[in-house]
Amino acid sequence: MNERHALGYGLTAVLLWSTVATAFKITLNYFSPPQMVVIASLVSVIALLAIASYQGKLTNLLTTFYARPWYYLALGLINPLAYYLVLFKAYALLPASQAQPLNYSWAITLTLMAAIFLHQKIGRQDWIACGLGYLGVVVIATKGDLLALQFESPLGVGLALFSTLLWALYWIINTKNTADPVLGLLLGFLTSLPLSIGLSVYVGGWQTVPWQGWLAVTYVGLFEMGITFVLWLNALRLTTNTARISNLIFISPFISLLLLATIIGEQITASTIIGLLFIISGLVVQQWRSKPSPQSQLL
Repeated sequence: MNERHALGYGLTAVLLWSTVATAFKITLNYFSPPQMVVIASLVSVIALLAIASYQGKLTNLLTTFYARPWYYLALGLINPLAYYLVLFKAYALLPASQAQPLNYSWAITLTLMAAIFLHQKIGRQDWIACGLGYLGVVVIATKGDLLALQFESPLGVGLALFSTLLWALYWIINTKNTADPVLGLLLGFLTSLPLSIGLSVYVGGWQTVPWQGWLAVTYVGLFEMGITFVLWLNALRLTTNTARISNLIFISPFISLLLLATIIGEQITASTIIGLLFIISGLVVQQWRSKPSPQSQLL
């Protein structure tokens, strides 16, 4: 029964994550990246407060924060503040069909950063995975013209890759978190929210937005930042086969490309498909090992 529930939670999370690239592009028609971070973070806070209350964990929130206030402030500065500011700006500059696969290479970035910060050994399979993954990144970024190395938006590509560094750094710092993961995520959002609001006010540009924009940004807050993460955690907690659940994530980018093509009419180029296949191949190679890797549990 637990395995069935784990599979259900995992599939639901993957399907929801598959929709967020489309939701990002729709939301960016109405809000700037700083505004998106503010509203989506607020929605996530409300959702996570409701989840923590339902789970009976809310009474431990202040105790958890006071035990390590600077730690949770650091987490919040990285995710959601810096990570989503960078990611949303990358989506604003690039077609979502490029930004999404580039960001998807974060798990390979995590391997390299774990070697630096956690002193984990990089094995032969990891190097092969990195080579395949970043070859895919170059194919997507150059639209298949590898020799020319010309990027349609160098800043957009750079931001998409920088987002993988931020996300990997977040997970590395998160390995030091001994508190409940839902409370840890909630505290990150709570500590960063005043800074997000201040930045959005400083940048300015707030204006009247139709209901479609509010619906889109609410969807991002619920199903990219908040609820879906909890579903994924539950899937990993209930399963006895972490690799099987983690492998579900491989279907997400392909569903995402299909939705981008059908809902917002983005043209999916052959180079995007080929590059994504390289990235997926790298991730599969990375998980072919006798013992589950930390990365396979964090995907």
